[in-house]
Amino acid sequence: MNGLLATFERELRAYFVSPLAWIILTGFLFVQGVVFGYIAWVLLGDPMSAGRVAPLSIFFGGFFFWPIMLFVAPILTMRLLAEERRSGTIEMLMTAPVSEAGVVVGKYLAVVVLWLFLWLPTLVYALVLDYHGDVDWGPVASSYLGVILIGALFLAIGLFASSLTRNQIIAAVITFAFLLLLVLSVVGAFLARDPVVQEILGYVNVVQHMDELGRGIVDTRRLVFYLSTIGFFLFLTTRALAARKWR
Repeated sequence: MNGLLATFERELRAYFVSPLAWIILTGFLFVQGVVFGYIAWVLLGDPMSAGRVAPLSIFFGGFFFWPIMLFVAPILTMRLLAEERRSGTIEMLMTAPVSEAGVVVGKYLAVVVLWLFLWLPTLVYALVLDYHGDVDWGPVASSYLGVILIGALFLAIGLFASSLTRNQIIAAVITFAFLLLLVLSVVGAFLARDPVVQEILGYVNVVQHMDELGRGIVDTRRLVFYLSTIGFFLFLTTRALAARKWR
């Protein structure tokens, strides 16, 4: 446990002491601000849409939402283990009194905290809308739950990709490709003819999951999917580190 906490603190400090986290935060909030402003301007400026379509329902799960998710997760995770391998510090880390699982979970928790830190300021958008009208906080809360769950899954996949290579760019490309396939499962579910294939693709369809959560629908099957899949990728990352340790 001490090794896990030490890894967590070391990684979190590395994010916030370096300019990386602040550059990412600034860029992230700038893009999110532009997206939200555009959505609010279009919807609230259209009498036919005002009152029928909530800006937050498009902000969470709309066209602009997925590119942001697809690009931010690889950027946050690409250096976690790839940079350790490139610089050679992975050897020192592996000989320290901390298990592979402690290293993986410590780094994972640090990047999840950073993910939450990025999204926390966006609560202002809901508060602004609530100030100018009524906001249904149930769907807002479930939307943020979706952001946390999907983000946590994407980060777990990114951490695993980072354990496979010493090149950060390659790690980011692997992560992006895998996440893109996951998001595009919505197309496969739509085109599939076989009911079994449709059911499988529907189960992993993160776009559909986010749509449900955006409408305030929280299905426990989705929670099981995310928690189990996150655990699976963290396990794979641990095994990848263990395999390298014995080379």
